[in-house]
Amino acid sequence: MAAKELVTQVKLQVPAGSANPAPPVGPALGQHGLNIQDFCKQFNDRTKDNEKGLALPVIINVYKDRSFDFVIKSTPASILLKKAAGIQKGSPTPQSNKVGKVTKKQLEDIVKQKEGDLNAADLDQAVKIIAGTARSMGIEVE
Repeated sequence: MAAKELVTQVKLQVPAGSANPAPPVGPALGQHGLNIQDFCKQFNDRTKDNEKGLALPVIINVYKDRSFDFVIKSTPASILLKKAAGIQKGSPTPQSNKVGKVTKKQLEDIVKQKEGDLNAADLDQAVKIIAGTARSMGIEVE
């Protein structure tokens, strides 16, 4: 049996547990002729244990026979950092204007959440990656 022929990949950020046919999901999947309700139902079932409303990147593989499968990635580091620091958005001038603080412990917690998606050899390297993201957002690391 031959493998299905991949037509395209669609990358979206969808709130956990609350995918619906409204934009961005509906138009992105509709143009490829996919069953939007089917995707929403499967996505919501797989993310029901995640924190509601937290944006999750999802990569949807679209096949020639109009079937699909998808991979859910972990929440972007910037969103987790904003939540940990208790801020709405990062600093427009991160070098001079600091908008929040996070502790090393909070960085380690974020690393644990993003475990499979970070390209690091060990915990210290992964913490440095997240700390760099924090610095570029104007968040101080204590």
